Amino acid sequence: MSVKKVWPITHTCGHIAEHDLSGRPADERAGFARWLTERPCTDCWKTAHQADAAVTRKWIEAKRAEEQADAEAWSQKYRMPPLEGSERAVTWAVRCRHHMLAAAYTALVVEGDATEAEWEAVEDAARAVTRAGWWIDQRDGEPGDLTELLDAATGADRPVENPYF
Repeated sequence: MSVKKVWPITHTCGHIAEHDLSGRPADERAGFARWLTERPCTDCWKTAHQADAAVTRKWIEAKRAEEQADAEAWSQKYRMPPLEGSERAVTWAVRCRHHMLAAAYTALVVEGDATEAEWEAVEDAARAVTRAGWWIDQRDGEPGDLTELLDAATGADRPVENPYF
C-alpha cells in the first residue's frame, strides 16, 4: 500500500481543501499536511496579504510625499537648480540629492574637519550637476566621497586635454 498523495486539510480559517502532496517525498507528506493545518487556506491568506499590502502601499506613498516635500523645500532654501530628466526621475533625484548632501554635510562638516567655506564649495559643485540620473546613480555612495564624485562629474579632476593629440 502506498502513502496517500491527496490530503484533506482543515485550515485555521475553517475552510477544508484537498492538497495534492505527490510532489513531496512520501516520508514528508504527513509533516507537511500537519503544517498546512496551522495555516489559513490560500484564498484567505491572499485576502489578508492584499489588505496588508494596501496598508503598506499607503504608508509608503505618504512617507514618500513627506520626503518629497522636505527635499523640495530644502532645494529652494539652498538655491539648488531644477534637475533635468523625466518627471519620475526628477522627483526621485530631488530626494536623492537632498539625502546625499545632508549626509555629506554631517560626515564632512559636523563629524569631519571641513569648514563651512569648504562646504559652500561642495554645494556650488552640486549645483552644477543638474542631470537627474547622476543623482540617482550616486544614491548609494558614501557621504564622504561626495567631493570626489562631484569633481568627477564636473570635470574638475580631469587633466586638460592636449588639442594636438
